[in-house]
Amino acid sequence: MPLSIAELREHFAYSAWASQRLVQAATALSEDELQRDFQTADRSVLGTLVHTFAADRVWLARFRKSPNPPYSTPADYQMAVLVEQWPALYRQWDEWLAAQEEDGVAADLTYQDMKGNTWTNAIWKLALHVVNHGTHHRGQAAGFLRSMGHTPPALDLVAYYRLK
Repeated sequence: MPLSIAELREHFAYSAWASQRLVQAATALSEDELQRDFQTADRSVLGTLVHTFAADRVWLARFRKSPNPPYSTPADYQMAVLVEQWPALYRQWDEWLAAQEEDGVAADLTYQDMKGNTWTNAIWKLALHVVNHGTHHRGQAAGFLRSMGHTPPALDLVAYYRLK
C-alpha cells in the first residue's frame, strides 16, 4: 500500500525538523570537533551532515527529472551552507510534494545513480528512502556528538510528534 501524500509530507517535515536541530547543535562545535575523524565512510560530523544534505539535493533533482547535480562540492563543507541552504532545500521538497497527486506517488520513477546505473522504483518508496537515509546519518552524527561529550538534541520521530 503506497504512502499518501499527507504521510510523505509529514515524514519530510520530520526530516527537516530533525536535520535543523542537529545542524543547530553542530554549530556549537569547534572546527576540530566538526572535522574529527570517526573512521566512518563520511568521516566526521561535518562530512556526515554534508553527505546527507547532498543526497537530499540529488534525490530532489531526480524527482524533478533533472540531471544529477554534483554530489557535493568543497563549498558544501561549511556550516553556513548547511544552516542556510538545507532549510531552503526542504522548502523545495515541500513545493515538490505540494504539486504531487495521490496516484502520482504510486507511479514509478526511472533514474540514474551516481555511477550511471539505471533504476526504477515507486516514487513513494524512493521518497521514504530519502527520509530514512537522513535518519540513519543523523543518528550517526548524534552518536559522534555524544562520543565527544556533547548531548545531541532529541531526534526521534516520537519527539517530533510530541511537539505537534
